Amino acid sequence: MANVNVITIVGSLRKDSFNAALARQLPQWAPEGMSIAASPPWAGFPIYNADDQAKGFPADVEALADAVRKADGVIFVTPEYNYGIPGGLKNAIDWVSRLKDQPFMGKPVAIQSVTAGPLGGGRMQYHLRQACVFLDALAFTRPEVFIGMAASKFDEKTLAFKDEAGINFIKQQLAGFEKFIRRWSGK
Repeated sequence: MANVNVITIVGSLRKDSFNAALARQLPQWAPEGMSIAASPPWAGFPIYNADDQAKGFPADVEALADAVRKADGVIFVTPEYNYGIPGGLKNAIDWVSRLKDQPFMGKPVAIQSVTAGPLGGGRMQYHLRQACVFLDALAFTRPEVFIGMAASKFDEKTLAFKDEAGINFIKQQLAGFEKFIRRWSGK
C-alpha cells in the first residue's frame, strides 16, 4: 500500500504558536502509512488584490499551491481570530484559490484548532469548512479536534502538547483521515 503524504498549513505566525507546536508534533502520532510535513510558508504573501494577480502570482504562492497539489491531503492547524479564520491564513487561501489549476479542488482537508479560550476554535472550524465548500475541497469532519485552554495543555518551556485525552483524539482523527484520503484517492 502506497504511503499517504499530508502537509500541514498553520494559521498562526506567532513565534511561540501553540498551533505551530501542535503541527510539528503530528508526525509522531500519524498512523503507519501516513507521513506529515510542513507546508511552505505563506507569511510573505501580499494582501490579495486582483490588480496584483494580473501581474502574475508571487513565487511563494506558487510554492504553496504546488505543495498542496502534490500532497494527498492537507491538515489546517489554526487558531480562531474574532470567531473566524485568521486574516493571514484567509489571505493565503484566497491567493492559492485564484490559480488556474486550483489545488484544493478534490483535496481531502482536515482541521485542528488550538485556542487560549475554552471553546477551542469551533467557530473558526465551521468558517473554514464554508471556505472549503467554495474551494471544492473534501472536508473530513469527524472526529473533530478542538483544543481549548491551550496554556494548560502545552509544556510552557518546550511547547510539547501533553494532554493525553487530546493526543488520543488527534490519533483517532489522523487514522480516520488516512482512511478518508485512501477512499477518495484510491491509494
